[in-house]
Amino acid sequence: MGAVEIPTMVLPNTSGKQRMPVIGMGSAPDFTCKKGTRNAIIEAIKQGYRHFDTAAAYGSEQALGEALKEALDLGLAKREDLFVTSKLWVTENHPHLVLSALRKSLKTLQLEYLDLYLIHWPLTSQPGKFSFPIAVEELLPFDVKGVWESMEEGLKLGLTRAIGVSNFSVEKLQNLLTVTTVPPAVNQVEINLAWQQKELREFCNTNGIVMTAFSPLRKGASRGSNEVMENDMLKEIADAHGKSIAQVSLRWLCEQGVTFVAKGYDKDRMNQNLQIFDWALTKEDHEKIDQIKQNRLIPGPTKPQLNDLWND
Repeated sequence: MGAVEIPTMVLPNTSGKQRMPVIGMGSAPDFTCKKGTRNAIIEAIKQGYRHFDTAAAYGSEQALGEALKEALDLGLAKREDLFVTSKLWVTENHPHLVLSALRKSLKTLQLEYLDLYLIHWPLTSQPGKFSFPIAVEELLPFDVKGVWESMEEGLKLGLTRAIGVSNFSVEKLQNLLTVTTVPPAVNQVEINLAWQQKELREFCNTNGIVMTAFSPLRKGASRGSNEVMENDMLKEIADAHGKSIAQVSLRWLCEQGVTFVAKGYDKDRMNQNLQIFDWALTKEDHEKIDQIKQNRLIPGPTKPQLNDLWND
């Protein structure tokens, strides 16, 4: 089986008209086994994946960097065909620490530049050691203007090709847009069939911000049953198309114009996630999907939770 050609989206607000693959491979925290990571990344590239999403906080930059270097050395892909995203953690979400954090990520990833660098959360905490969850008493005021100026500086210096944010609500984006010279190209947030984020999607659409969904299959925090993967109505839709519930979920995102990063290191699952481009959901499917009960899966990174993190 040859590699699947993954469609791309042009990122607005990028000088070179950066193109971002619709599907990315996520690497949230629980991918620490280096050998497993290496093999998974090599396999993913062989299957056609070109977008790899990591973050300083995930502890996966090093393993990803080693795997990408090996794939490049083997001639499986060229650097310009890859799209690598990393993120700025809250301890470094200070104007004077952004560039050093970005350079550190590049060094760990063994890359000359990132394709996309994101502010991980609209929160700032005391500089220093990584800890999760973030203790509320460690939080400091977030200097959004100063931090964004440093992000724009990273862009000017060529350390990253595009800049954006993650976990920003409509209100947080509105505040950010009042201080930007270069608006964010991307907002990466939780979006899945049980948390469809309609209002946020409309806002980003209107403002030329591409959305990337994390936890697109409602996985990522094991809290009871999975309203998506264990949904009988979705099973019926999937069966009608001869597809899996996961494929229906990812196809829905695609049809909303949302990019996504899915995390799956299983070879067959990786391949299944790519089989979403040659069919479509019906109007009736969309009407049924609209009825799914909505609730957020990932409440936030602090302990205790903040009341005003999401403004929704």
